[in-house]
Amino acid sequence: MKKKMYSTLEIANIMHLSRIEVFRRIKAGKIKAEKVGRNYVIPHDSIEEILGETIGTHKKEEIEKVINRAMKEYGETFKKLSKE
Repeated sequence: MKKKMYSTLEIANIMHLSRIEVFRRIKAGKIKAEKVGRNYVIPHDSIEEILGETIGTHKKEEIEKVINRAMKEYGETFKKLSKE
């Protein structure tokens, strides 16, 4: 069961950042958060968005290189397998 809200400390651990950096990103609007008392909570949807941007952008070129290399080496095999 996934949580609906996360603390700034949990986000810091997930993103491998300091809590202070998480607060900076909240203040800058890069992380959507809700203020509850003196603390912030971050909705699960925001985490998926943040991770999608950071991981997706960071790994996109590497993933494309692996796919291109596989297509060059095994393209004909993939075509034959897709016909089965």
